[in-house]
Amino acid sequence: MSTQMQEAAKLEQLSHENPDEIEVAAGREREQLEGWVPELAGDAEVREALEKAFDYRGDITVTRKDGSKVEGYLYDRRTGATLAESVVRIMPSSPSQQAGRGPRSDRGGRVNIAYSDIAAVAFTGRDTAAGKTFDAWVKKFWEKKAAGEKNIQIEPEKLD
Repeated sequence: MSTQMQEAAKLEQLSHENPDEIEVAAGREREQLEGWVPELAGDAEVREALEKAFDYRGDITVTRKDGSKVEGYLYDRRTGATLAESVVRIMPSSPSQQAGRGPRSDRGGRVNIAYSDIAAVAFTGRDTAAGKTFDAWVKKFWEKKAAGEKNIQIEPEKLD
């Protein structure tokens, strides 16, 4: 019974608070990675850059130590104890880099690259998630409403 009374008292107290002031969980800050070319001096830098590439919503370009390049979307990574045991999996944006073009390809046109074979990583593609937050949607909505538009619908932008 006391728990219900405590809960009711807490709800009454919170009803007078500003929701923005009682927010306790900080949001995750997104980094601006588009165009970034990280320095890959050691194992830790390679691992960190590839983790960020995995979270990135655009294409990256990986330059292998043999000089060949693969541009595409990094959709998976498998980390091991060493760089040689760790692998990234990329869907190439160019058909010439797809399956059947070498021993590091698998079915479906995807390319597997060991971390130890990577000389450089560049975040070359447009970040398709940039500016796509709910706050950005709400801002567009209120701009259209202020302009007097009716039946407002925010449509997604066309993909290339």
